[in-house]
Amino acid sequence: MESKRQQKFAGVLQEELAAIFQKEGAAYLPNTLVTITKVRVSSDLGVAKVYLSLFSTSNTALAIAEINSHAGEIRYKLGARIRHQARIVPSLTFFLDDTNTYVEQMDKIFDKISKERKEDPEEGEEA
Repeated sequence: MESKRQQKFAGVLQEELAAIFQKEGAAYLPNTLVTITKVRVSSDLGVAKVYLSLFSTSNTALAIAEINSHAGEIRYKLGARIRHQARIVPSLTFFLDDTNTYVEQMDKIFDKISKERKEDPEEGEEA
């Protein structure tokens, strides 16, 4: 369970990282929309796990690896933005947030079940 302090700091990081990716995201991943979905911060605020949702990319693993290769540069830019709000700038590790993929898979399953029910008349309605 995250403390209020961790949650508040994670919110600040999420907001500032979103601004960085909005302004300079094309330098890291051209033609890709990057959304910061969640930030988890360690109890000492020294490590941040950043979860990203990527749109318009075919190879998400390669895209995450590319962003992680620029983690130091992103951390530096983040430090310049939060220098008056935090004593330390956490080390950043980026992960893929696959929630959207999971939701899409579940929607397909529910659609399939719904179509099967419409195609097969219920057995209890025989005369």
